[in-house]
Amino acid sequence: MQEFTIRSATTADADLLAELGARTFYDTFAADNMPENMTVYLSAAFGPEKQAAEIADLTSTFFLADINGVVVGYARLHASETPAEVTGLLPIEIGRLYAAKEWIGHGIGAALMQTCIDEAQRHGYQTLWLGVWEYNHRARAFYSKWGFVEVGSHIFLLGDDPQTDLLMQRAINLSR
Repeated sequence: MQEFTIRSATTADADLLAELGARTFYDTFAADNMPENMTVYLSAAFGPEKQAAEIADLTSTFFLADINGVVVGYARLHASETPAEVTGLLPIEIGRLYAAKEWIGHGIGAALMQTCIDEAQRHGYQTLWLGVWEYNHRARAFYSKWGFVEVGSHIFLLGDDPQTDLLMQRAINLSR
């Protein structure tokens, strides 16, 4: 297994994050969705300017998993508005967590998750929450393994297709 490092993204990573974000989202969801809805969503969510703005946003922190200078996964922690169903104290969202398809199963997701937990804990958050598509069984199993439990749902609009995302949360052990 190759060694990888996790680093924080900077605005200089906007083009890289736009490409990786679009590619990993497409690889994860294209087979189960209409091409036109994927096109609309990808163009709105993953342009370089959009990624630069998200990286510069003080409520977000992006982490990049790097193997020999190639970024193979990323995660976003986001101090966003919290849905009412998320009941844990001092919550922060894992807005995205993706590995390139050829690196799934190689520990990239686990390393990014642990980095998110550590960063959230370092900043005094007590709860992690996220939304995951109800049909993304692999991701749901991964999050369950990390102690996330379902607490509700909300609608995620992919193009013009309203889809159900399950809301999941887990406590962060502050005593470590």
